[in-house]
Amino acid sequence: MLPSLSYLTGHAGFCGTIKNSPSDFIVTEIEASEHSPRDTQAEWLQKTSEARLERSSPCPPQPKRPRAGPAAGGPCGVPGPGGVPGPGGVPGPDGVLGPPGPGTGRAGGGCAASPGKNRQTGEAEPGAGLRGAGVLDSLLGKPGSELLHRFACDLKNAWDLGDDAEAGSRELSLGPVLDKKTRAELHSAVRQAFPFLVTVTKENEMIVKGNADYRDLCQLVTEKETSDFFKFLDAKLENSTFSFEPDGNKEHRKVVHHFINRKFGRLVETKSFTVTDVDDKPNMSIMVRFREKSWSGKRSAGGFHEKQDLYTAFTLQKENLETLEAIGLLAAELGVLPSDFSYTGIKDKKAITYQPMVVKKVTPERLKEIGSKMEKKGMRIHNIHSACQHLRLGQLKGNHFDIVVRDLKHHSHDSSADLKERIAEAVENVETKGFVNYYGPQRFGQGQNVQTDQIGLALLNEKMVKAVKLFFTPEDTDDPVNNAKRYFLQTEDAKGTLVMLPEFKVREKMLLRALNRYGVNHEGCTKGWLNIPHSMRIFYVHAYCSKIWNEAASYRLKIYGSKVVEGDLVFSEEKDESISLNDKVHVVTAAEESASKYSINQVVLPMVGHSIKYPSNKVGQWYHERLSKDELQMCKFRVAPLQLNIPGCYRPILKTVQNLSYFLEGGEKGIKIEGNHLHESKASLHISFDLDPSCYATVCLREIMKCNF
Repeated sequence: MLPSLSYLTGHAGFCGTIKNSPSDFIVTEIEASEHSPRDTQAEWLQKTSEARLERSSPCPPQPKRPRAGPAAGGPCGVPGPGGVPGPGGVPGPDGVLGPPGPGTGRAGGGCAASPGKNRQTGEAEPGAGLRGAGVLDSLLGKPGSELLHRFACDLKNAWDLGDDAEAGSRELSLGPVLDKKTRAELHSAVRQAFPFLVTVTKENEMIVKGNADYRDLCQLVTEKETSDFFKFLDAKLENSTFSFEPDGNKEHRKVVHHFINRKFGRLVETKSFTVTDVDDKPNMSIMVRFREKSWSGKRSAGGFHEKQDLYTAFTLQKENLETLEAIGLLAAELGVLPSDFSYTGIKDKKAITYQPMVVKKVTPERLKEIGSKMEKKGMRIHNIHSACQHLRLGQLKGNHFDIVVRDLKHHSHDSSADLKERIAEAVENVETKGFVNYYGPQRFGQGQNVQTDQIGLALLNEKMVKAVKLFFTPEDTDDPVNNAKRYFLQTEDAKGTLVMLPEFKVREKMLLRALNRYGVNHEGCTKGWLNIPHSMRIFYVHAYCSKIWNEAASYRLKIYGSKVVEGDLVFSEEKDESISLNDKVHVVTAAEESASKYSINQVVLPMVGHSIKYPSNKVGQWYHERLSKDELQMCKFRVAPLQLNIPGCYRPILKTVQNLSYFLEGGEKGIKIEGNHLHESKASLHISFDLDPSCYATVCLREIMKCNF
């Protein structure tokens, strides 16, 4: 906490230490409809958590089949006459991860439940490979079938030449097909014969065009695997699975997981399993399976089943982890993106915290499967259930805190002999008068060489390379993470740094993958920041805005104190949601100041942004001078290259604490101090209270104790 920040109350306070261990600082997000904020932690958990999660047995991988040699067929890799597939080309590396290393088995693919199998027995049916062409001939006639084949061949040639734009604009009309059953048969026959095509219906007219998702997946795996995967998707055989070839490159598997879940997460889910490769050595393979009940619902124009987004809600208990770090670990394990998680606020790292979350595209059963693995990483998952929608930042009702302050003693300048009296005075004072509503030190990266607000300022100034180098500035410790950061700053070797970083450093790895592909220059660093989810990008800019707010609050209290003066901003209690935020903010007039119409508890200060008004007194002038100092006088608080839009908001200068209670515990744990006198000792203060959203317990404690943490 910056020592320049002000205090509101005049009591002496006392000294002590907080966060000696995570269990000394417990944060529980308040959901008023689900539990009382006065419940103890044990009572709340008993109400909301399930029994210890049992790990479900995953579906075992299918037995590996002998690989067939290249098939003969058409020259462009599409089925030739009679439906015999041609040899498809193998795409080059994707440019980010580089080609898979030796022994990763990326030469071909296998379909554990291909469309040519009997639905009951799973055995291959005679003539399955020829059926697609025969159906097309009967539905389109020979001329129509040959026209479709030529279109498919030309499209593949355009792709092979790298002319994606031209290929993307190609369409072929198969004419009107009035009968609904015939249309369905034609949709399926085209996609089975040509998995790289999609079919759509426009007013009974059948349109065929290239499948961009097929093309993108070909950049990650072989074309045979891509073709078999899309045939698997189209067949939609219940309880069927599809296995990609063994892949020993963990980074590459993660990219494939993310792609499939991003594109097809409503329909399927993925998981990596240990398999035996062609050399009888253990390896890893990605298996895809249909989600439960994913085949219910209407068929869309593209042939996939439409269904509402799948949401699963849960309570995340984490210890000694940042919220974004925890989300990164969960996303990597589930094979989804960090942006698929929604939550209502960022929680302390050095604490035990409980907060509701919602993840998209993951079933409750899948979430339960990873429970025991997450416990090893400092997380527990409770209260798993289906949900209807995601959560939003700021949606929470508040937070309940259970805190232990240890090693209590007087301040060095305090001659009082009665420490217990000092504590009682301090708690009562803040309970009555409140505290200055500063942003807490964890907002800025407490104790770090480079704080998050410095990165945010560089992003606002569109100094992308500077922001990246600030992001990778190491701390003064000798550990794998900081050694990797030092290496990057010395060499700008993104690929080498990726290898050095531990798996849990999700943000760093996201950024480095883009830098490896595009370079450590303005364009590359811009793409690097875009590779990080929006919620993470904007976190740094909000940190800068928070720092400016803290400084503004200190300046406002220094020059005007607790008196409400002309030009101050006060917030209306108007509940009408049709009224804009700025219309709810009123500028105090000279007459209102003379009449003492408003109290200091109603005064707000703006969080800088492009859509807020500033005070019309000296505080407003201070804002403009302060932003000019950081070269932001021309900043519109929109960073278009990073898709960041910062409208701003208003924050009350003061806040109050609710439901406050405390007791003192002696040197022997569990013995409460009931006497009238307490000298400096190993005594501890156990204090509990509720705070509104976006209020910091460390700031409230700072006011109580008169200590900077």
